[in-house]
Amino acid sequence: MAKGNIHFEISERKMILLLFDVFFVLVALYAVGIIFDVRYLKEIVFSQSRLILFASYLVAFGVVFEMYHLQVASNEFQILKSTLLTVSSTVWVYLLTPVFSPELPKNRLQILVFYTVVCLVLISWRFFYVKYLASNRFLQNALLICEENQVTELVQGIENIDPHYKIVAFVAPHAILEQKEENKSYIEQVAISNLLMYVQEKRVSEVVIATKMAEGIDTELYQQLIKILETGTNIREYVQVYESKTHRIPIQHIAMDFYRFFPFSRSNQNKLYLAVVRILELLISSIGILMGLLVLPFILLGNLLGNRGSLFYYQERIGKDGVPFKIVKLRTMIRNAESNGAVFSRPNDHRITRFGKFLRKTRIDEIPQFINVIKGDMALIGPRPERPEFVSQIAASMPFYETRHVIKPGVTGWAQVKYSYGENIEDSLIKLQYDLYYIKHRSFYLDLNITFKTITTVLFYRGQ
Repeated sequence: MAKGNIHFEISERKMILLLFDVFFVLVALYAVGIIFDVRYLKEIVFSQSRLILFASYLVAFGVVFEMYHLQVASNEFQILKSTLLTVSSTVWVYLLTPVFSPELPKNRLQILVFYTVVCLVLISWRFFYVKYLASNRFLQNALLICEENQVTELVQGIENIDPHYKIVAFVAPHAILEQKEENKSYIEQVAISNLLMYVQEKRVSEVVIATKMAEGIDTELYQQLIKILETGTNIREYVQVYESKTHRIPIQHIAMDFYRFFPFSRSNQNKLYLAVVRILELLISSIGILMGLLVLPFILLGNLLGNRGSLFYYQERIGKDGVPFKIVKLRTMIRNAESNGAVFSRPNDHRITRFGKFLRKTRIDEIPQFINVIKGDMALIGPRPERPEFVSQIAASMPFYETRHVIKPGVTGWAQVKYSYGENIEDSLIKLQYDLYYIKHRSFYLDLNITFKTITTVLFYRGQ
């Protein structure tokens, strides 16, 4: 690998965006405050507590409005929209924060200067990132070691997620190198004897070994990999790369070796973590129920006009350890919606009422589930509880599906904020991968991430 050729993982790119957002904004506020003697700006930058509060607001609203979503951050139009929403919310909330923010200036022009500086700096930095960094600095070449019949599936599994990650060639340990037409039209096949030279010439930054082939590496390939490792090039297993890029567990590639790659998160048995989470669940659920009571008159009116029937419905779902329980939700479908048997809900499902669409998009239909959380049947965050008939159907064709039941199901979860509504077995497989990732990496940080993404889902009207 050529020296000086720097690459960043997805998490590192997000951290770079976050740190430079805060850095550039604070430097600009300091410079404008000093040069133009803007008292309000100087009161922010010369007070540590006010500075920390403002930076916290900026990061929090940046997360909510997807400033650190890499697909959004690489598109000029989307970043403009996200920046305007983030800056407007940050400045507005900061101005109205009592005690901890500076007293509002008599000259209201200073407030306009405050907003303009933050907005222009963020937009300028992010447009610079899109034009000069996102498409160049983060491009990463990789080489794959796998069997020939695995290439297409393995390559697409990663490149479809991270467009800056390019698998430029592959090595087949058990195959005689042949110039096949199908390989020429896709990615290059490299001979084992030329592996080190190829990695250096093509500036390959990472060699990825498909899990199924890890035990099939012969002496020649092993020696080549040792030499490559000595040059500073990363060598990683496919499952590890896939998980870091997609934030999913690739169960279709690990077969019966699943538990070797799936150490359960210690948080699942951490009593302190579970106790704190439970206290927060009770607090947030109580607040959620109170808020639901406040909007109940409007829900009743909407149900009367747009649903025409009972407001609530109860349904059996599978909970922790496979124990069934009754979930309570606001009804969003017509009466007798499953007269022909249970089926997956689909986008634009004709069974969903007009008012039901609004309830689903805003996630208001989930509010009664706070009762299930208080009762202990559910958690705020976890895999969505599935119906018994679907559990048995999916588990029959999908290994490890019932692993979801090792923790409580949640009102929201990693699969819900990362993937659209599941309408078939294939969608259930993808959502299972996300659920298993959450169980494996469960932590306060991931819970907070899901919380912010759930808020984003509600604000952008993306419920299903």
